Amino acid sequence: MRTLVLGGAVSGSAAARLAARIGYRVTVYDANPAVVQSALAEGFSAVGGPWDPSLLIGIELVVVSPGIPERADPITDALEEGLPVWSELEFASRHLDAPLIAITGTNGKTTVTALVADMLKESGLRAIAAGNIGLALSDVAGGTWDAVAVEASSFQLRFIESFHPSVAVVLNLAPDHLDWHRSFAAYGAAKARIYENQDNGDVLIFNGHDPDVVHLVRGAGVRKVDFSGGAGLDRGDVHISADAFPVDDEAFVADLRAAAITALEAGAVPAAVEKVIRNFHTGPHRRELVGTWDGVFWVNDSKATNPHAAVTSARSYSSVVLIAGGRNKGLDLTPVANVETVRHLVLIGESAPELAAAAGQTPHTTVSSMEEAVAIADEIATSGDTVLLAPGCTSWDMYPSYAARGDEFAEMVRKRKELG
Repeated sequence: MRTLVLGGAVSGSAAARLAARIGYRVTVYDANPAVVQSALAEGFSAVGGPWDPSLLIGIELVVVSPGIPERADPITDALEEGLPVWSELEFASRHLDAPLIAITGTNGKTTVTALVADMLKESGLRAIAAGNIGLALSDVAGGTWDAVAVEASSFQLRFIESFHPSVAVVLNLAPDHLDWHRSFAAYGAAKARIYENQDNGDVLIFNGHDPDVVHLVRGAGVRKVDFSGGAGLDRGDVHISADAFPVDDEAFVADLRAAAITALEAGAVPAAVEKVIRNFHTGPHRRELVGTWDGVFWVNDSKATNPHAAVTSARSYSSVVLIAGGRNKGLDLTPVANVETVRHLVLIGESAPELAAAAGQTPHTTVSSMEEAVAIADEIATSGDTVLLAPGCTSWDMYPSYAARGDEFAEMVRKRKELG
């Protein structure tokens, strides 16, 4: 089958490799010359430069990477030609012989996906975490697994057809990626596709404390489990309550609840779930403590790339000097600029003027670099404050990833506090 892969980064290159392994003829298209060269080095036919609709001639299948918006010319042209357009998630799932546990939501997907996989592995199952978590689903296709935990983004779910998780999870829902989806309704509709192929033998786990999630799952005709405080919170020896967890942050408690219930539904044993919970630590760039100096806590939450995540993060601390800004995704940043626990905003990146305009009576300072942001925050913060990097925006105006942004924040903090 002649296959065109749109986008040759992590998921695109994985899809191309899978397609080649099963005997498909593969062409990769990417506007980035460096990505084209990488695809050529892997032995694929690859084309760069401006999009040319003639690339679709003779093509039987289009596999699209999540970085390409659904209204981009390559996708709209393929759809107009009547070609099947699948996400890498859809393509890979057709070549996996294992139960899928799919996790989606605006925030917490990576944490919950990793936890579920760890709980299943601790239970003695051959399990792995894949999808938007960093390991493309195509790269685990063909392996022998008892279960695959899949982090499913709205981009990937938008272009599914038969993707069928036996356990589906919706963690939360807040405006995000509106630059890609154009509206909150379209974003939610993409998320809702996670359960559209489920049947009577499957389960949908959802957050009953989130009204938008409750609305989203109302049409699902499968068994539903509410992880927020409804059915299934006490299973065997695992008691899913805040007191049981080694964290004092309700957002992470919710993630742990969701992961525990999901893993138990997928075949984990209570003792294994309990062990993973007890050993839980937040991942890099997720409210990660860089250090404490003179009574001031410095926290890296660069992973907070949307307003919902940034606001949740800022509310976890009693007195905050918040470093925020970056590239907005078409979202309302007003909530970020008006969190009640924030006593000063340090604004950075493309969205700094937008945040400044929304700040109202909250004191704010605009800076041009992370080094300057750290210096200003250090001058403002006093004992008992938390200097928090929770940008509420993507990093793409200044950095290649949220991880690179968080790394520079931590580096600048340590440089100033340890060497200064």
